[in-house]
Amino acid sequence: MHHSLPLVWRRIPERYNLIGCKCETCGTPYFPDRKICPKCRRKGKLVKQKMPKTGTLYSFTRVHAAPSGFEHESPYWLGIVELGNGVRILSQIVDSPEEKVVIGASVTMVFRRIYADAEEGIIAYGYKFKTI
Repeated sequence: MHHSLPLVWRRIPERYNLIGCKCETCGTPYFPDRKICPKCRRKGKLVKQKMPKTGTLYSFTRVHAAPSGFEHESPYWLGIVELGNGVRILSQIVDSPEEKVVIGASVTMVFRRIYADAEEGIIAYGYKFKTI
């Protein structure tokens, strides 16, 4: 899977710092960032907001047949993490023993490599979560 450098750099705020947004009108947080609040529509005023780095594991699965480019990582855990503010995000669960990967487990964000494009190509980093 080949990625362009502009695509990687455009997503730095969300990948590196979990930057989303919050509607000041209704108070709803969103991740990733939105241009318009789905609840308030044009009346909503969205401002950038850093998402919490901790949450709970809402749901998960173990991936045995990885997509192209990630075959070397399988099997791996993929989970839906509910952050402290109620936002749910999809993320890989890493550095966690199998017995700790359960629904309701406390998790924290970690910074890890997402992919490398060839031996001397682009290396993209971003968030993943691990159990506490």
